[in-house]
Amino acid sequence: MKETHTAPASTHRRDATLHDKLLDEWGKDIIVGDIKPGARLPQPSAELGTPSRTVTREVTRVLESMGLVSVKRKAGATVNAKAAWNPYDPRIIRWRLNSADRHAALHELSQLRAAVEPVAAQLAAKYATPQDWAVLTQAIMDMVAYSSNATGREYLQADVLFHRTLLSASGNPMFAALDDIVVATLSGRTEHQLMPQVANADALRLHTDVAAFIRKGDGAAARKAMEDIVNESDAAMTQMTPIA
Repeated sequence: MKETHTAPASTHRRDATLHDKLLDEWGKDIIVGDIKPGARLPQPSAELGTPSRTVTREVTRVLESMGLVSVKRKAGATVNAKAAWNPYDPRIIRWRLNSADRHAALHELSQLRAAVEPVAAQLAAKYATPQDWAVLTQAIMDMVAYSSNATGREYLQADVLFHRTLLSASGNPMFAALDDIVVATLSGRTEHQLMPQVANADALRLHTDVAAFIRKGDGAAARKAMEDIVNESDAAMTQMTPIA
């Protein structure tokens, strides 16, 4: 019987770590403009050493799937202009939020939320299930419970649960598929210190109103309350000065 050789688990872990680090390095450098459109991908930094050809090839494929690079035979991988990027990719959103483009990215995400979440709330008033009502109610209870530490993990988790459930309860799978984008907005606001220490009382009330109107089947009122939530969030982020 032919003997089969398998790479040690430590090798797989090392390659996976190098893959993630190289993806972060190249991705961030493209996003911030350190690697210009039309340029070829540079050699990995000295900190990463010399990743295997398999790792660099796999990372290049991921960047290509995100629209950040184009790969042509014999020409290799070249960086694409911003118009070719997939703006909905959570990794691109994360890199933008960690760059000088942060405020523009958050404002764009808020505009997207304003176009989607109010309509989702209106639809949820028609299509939400008793289970959806229960989850929305529990999420609000948790937000209130942790409202004195609105920058903490527990408050963020409750807020994320509320908005994920809202999108899912709309009954529109396309809306539900945008939940990672909404989560990126909420997480980015917390991570970059654009949340108040104590949750805004009006924002908490509006979340309660949305859930109540959905439960009552009042789509128009649920939509209006959700519009007010998104507008309050965007205004608050604009007004707050991030800590460097």
